[in-house]
Amino acid sequence: MYIPSQFDQPNVEVMHELMRNRPLATLVTVGSDGINANHIPLHLLASALPYGVLRGHVARSNPVWRDFAADKQVLAIFHGPEAYISPSWYITKHETGRVVPTWNYTVVHAYGSLRIVDDAAWIRTQLEALTNHNEAALSKPWAVSDAPNDFTEKLIEAIVGIEITITKLSGKWKVSQNQPLPNRISVAQALNTIEQGKSAEMAVLVNSRIDKQQDNDGTSLS
Repeated sequence: MYIPSQFDQPNVEVMHELMRNRPLATLVTVGSDGINANHIPLHLLASALPYGVLRGHVARSNPVWRDFAADKQVLAIFHGPEAYISPSWYITKHETGRVVPTWNYTVVHAYGSLRIVDDAAWIRTQLEALTNHNEAALSKPWAVSDAPNDFTEKLIEAIVGIEITITKLSGKWKVSQNQPLPNRISVAQALNTIEQGKSAEMAVLVNSRIDKQQDNDGTSLS
């Protein structure tokens, strides 16, 4: 992934947070018919150093678990907040007119080796961990144990576990850092006026970089 220096996110904890908050990953593998992509929720075990381990499952009927190049790394892509940025939002538009549209986004690429786990107990543990993580914020969280055991056992027979030991993490946070401070402030303000969840999330990210710059250079908006 091409990452200009101003957009580089080297902090593993920050990347892990995005991976936890947006667990639906695009898993890219190389098989006998070339490059394949599958969209799979992956649960991060950050305790496995240095970068963590990802665990998930695929349908037994999905050829990805049988047809992948074991000698090649796989890539799991986690997409964070993103938003279209209109040039009309830039303060400098009124001064020079030299502005164009762009897209802000955050993304993490996790590289690693893929292991297949065809074990019912392991798969159940993985399902419980993934479910508990995603149900945690709900007022009445559902648990795997809520379903009849014979029902879940039958479903478990139809899936196969996957595990990726992460060997490399790359993070790209393109949140207007390349713009002068007045433009970044006006972008954040414009994003906050749009009644869309993703725009509000991007506004927070743009503002966080503004706050960081002001902390570093001693400036203030007040």
